[in-house]
Amino acid sequence: MRKWIVAAGCALAVLAASVAQAADRWTELPEPPAMPAAVKSGTAPVNGIQMYYAVYGTAPGTPILMIHGGLGYGDIWANQVADLAKDHTVIVADSRGHGRSTRNAEPYGYDLMSSDYLALLDYLKVQKVDLVGWSDGGIIGLDIAIHHPERLEKLFAQAANTKVEGVKSDVMENKTFAAYIDRSGEVYKKISPTPTEYDAFVKQISDMWATQPNWPDSDLKSIKVPTAIVLGDHDEAVDRGHTDYIASMVPGAKLIILKDVSHFAMLQDPAGYTKAVRDFFGSK
Repeated sequence: MRKWIVAAGCALAVLAASVAQAADRWTELPEPPAMPAAVKSGTAPVNGIQMYYAVYGTAPGTPILMIHGGLGYGDIWANQVADLAKDHTVIVADSRGHGRSTRNAEPYGYDLMSSDYLALLDYLKVQKVDLVGWSDGGIIGLDIAIHHPERLEKLFAQAANTKVEGVKSDVMENKTFAAYIDRSGEVYKKISPTPTEYDAFVKQISDMWATQPNWPDSDLKSIKVPTAIVLGDHDEAVDRGHTDYIASMVPGAKLIILKDVSHFAMLQDPAGYTKAVRDFFGSK
């Protein structure tokens, strides 16, 4: 009996530790693993910049384009790429000025960044994609859905806002978000073609964030692309009420709330995030 009680106690302790870990994982910022081997990679001449890209997998069918968030880079998708590339062609890139891509003096705008990605698809001779966008990447995805729906099969937009006020006013006070900004600066120094210009880059893109996006309801209501509006239930940056609003405006949108994760859901729950992507893209 005593052995059974001890064993049961150990099992409960393991369960409690597991529950505690799951309960606060939204405060963590795991490092992405190394990317798998790319089928091809390089830089594309796009709108006056050199845009880094990489292609993974060779499966037929609609490719998946994954667009990272502000200050990030394409390798943040490593967990998802390793899984999705088993049976899809997956394209990642570094947005202008981010990661290994260059920037120029042209003011940042989501329309310009959307144009960059469409030009990249043209360069790769890809007509239509399923798009996974996180934060700024989700906003870019929505911009494409509004203005160039013929390039999208489906859109999975996580942690996007469509008005400036959709971003929480206290986001910069959050320790996890602050850690992301610090880490992004370190990555930038290591891989950017202009490693000493992180502060200038942040200033340039911050000018866009101060006023964009600001789409009227009519733009969101015009979207015909099958769309998932996605948010972690502990997102530090995007207001849940704003996410509900977007989902209510986009015709037929599916609202997906990811459990026990924050703005950085793809790192905090890689398997759950990938499953959500697969479930949505695989649905009719």
